[in-house]
Amino acid sequence: MLIVLNNKCNLTKEEFLFYQHKLNTLANENIILCPSTIHIPNFKSHHLILGAQNVSSNEMGAYTGEISASQLASFNVKYCLVGHSERRVYQKEEDSDINKKIKLLLKEKIIPILCIGETKEEKNANKTKEVLTKELENALKDIATTDKEKLIIAYEPVWSIGTGLIPTTEDLTEILKIVKELLPKNKLLYGGSVTEENITMLKNCPLIDGYLLGGLSLKVSNLKDFLTKLTY
Repeated sequence: MLIVLNNKCNLTKEEFLFYQHKLNTLANENIILCPSTIHIPNFKSHHLILGAQNVSSNEMGAYTGEISASQLASFNVKYCLVGHSERRVYQKEEDSDINKKIKLLLKEKIIPILCIGETKEEKNANKTKEVLTKELENALKDIATTDKEKLIIAYEPVWSIGTGLIPTTEDLTEILKIVKELLPKNKLLYGGSVTEENITMLKNCPLIDGYLLGGLSLKVSNLKDFLTKLTY
C-alpha cells in the first residue's frame, strides 16, 4: 500500500527538518514524501522515498524558475506528481503540458504520479467518465504501453479536495473501474479529503492501491493514527 505525502506550499526550513525527523519515526518503507521543491536538498531518510510536486515541461535551458526532470534525478527523486488539479487551475496547465512532463520524467527514470479528477459541475452533469478518459488519453498520448504501465494514477475528485466530502465506496469502485479498463496494470491511488476518520470506509474499496494525502500529510500524529487504521 503506497502512501504519498503532498506537502504543497508549506513548511519553512526549520519546520521541515523537525517534520522530517518526526516522519522518520513512522518507519514505513512505503511512504513517498513530496516536499516543496526548496526542501528536496534537505531530504534525509533511510526508509522514506523522495518525490517531487512538479517538474518543468521543458528540458534544461532559459526557463527562469523552472526545475527540469534531469535536475530532479540528480537529487535522487524517484517519483513526481503531474496534473494536480491545483496546477491545472492556478497555473493553467493543459493536458499537452502534462504529456510533455510525463515523457521527460520517464526519460530520467522518475515515476510520474498522474492526478486526474472531475469538478463538481462535471460530476453533477454525469461527465465523470468522459473527463477521466479524456485526461488519461491526452496525458498518455504517444507513450509506449510499457512506459504507460510505469505510471501511478491518482484519482482526486476536484470537488472533494479540501471540502471534507468523499465518494461512497460504491461510487469510488465504479469510477476506478473506468481507469482499470484503460490501464489494467497501473497502481491506483485515491486522494481528496482523506482523514484518519474516513480511512476505515475508504479501505473497503478493493481497487485502491494507496492514498495521496494533502492536509493530513502535515500532521504526523494524525498520520500515525491513519496508518494504524489502514493496517488493521
